[in-house]
Amino acid sequence: MPWLSGPLTLVVVSEPHRHHRPVRRADLSALTGETAGEEPFARAELAAATAAVVLSYGRSGHSEALVDLADRVGLDTLAELWRDEQPSSLPGALWTLYVLRRWCQASPDEVSRLWRWGRAHAPADEVVAGVSDDADPEAVLRLADAVLSGAYLGDFAVALERAAAFFRVIAAGRRQLAADGPDGDRSRSLADRNAETALGLAAAAANWRTSAP
Repeated sequence: MPWLSGPLTLVVVSEPHRHHRPVRRADLSALTGETAGEEPFARAELAAATAAVVLSYGRSGHSEALVDLADRVGLDTLAELWRDEQPSSLPGALWTLYVLRRWCQASPDEVSRLWRWGRAHAPADEVVAGVSDDADPEAVLRLADAVLSGAYLGDFAVALERAAAFFRVIAAGRRQLAADGPDGDRSRSLADRNAETALGLAAAAANWRTSAP
């Protein structure tokens, strides 16, 4: 299916009805070694192809095996394959979802605090993201798991839109902290990055709606 990655249109050979074999740790680790020294377009093709296989496999009834993919194969392995891709691309979007989950696992108190600071300033996004009202650390981790599960079990575009809304709320929270805290420049810079990520995920959702059969 066609998938936009920045200014390029990548063609990924991945038919929705085909069942792919499991993506094993050894397979992904070997692929990361193949990216060294390759031209940027070749790396982008490999990123798009592996992301398409992972998504197709997960959506063919194996979602439970892929929600914790980063835990099992290592986030560094996925980083080597997908980190350099734009959030508007399929590999970039999947990478962002896994990074979101890892961030919620590693810093749940920080995520919860930023969410609470931002949700009053982005009420529509709060509803779309779907964090429970208490917005405690467990709630934000449940959201991250739900978004990844939704990417494989439900409407992929909806999962991306939920993640985009989440990042917009976080960006709003950072901007509030920037206004009230001593570390304003850093908070504003991070807020801009979060907002940019949200834009990329929203574009990825639109790409998916356009290209999905």
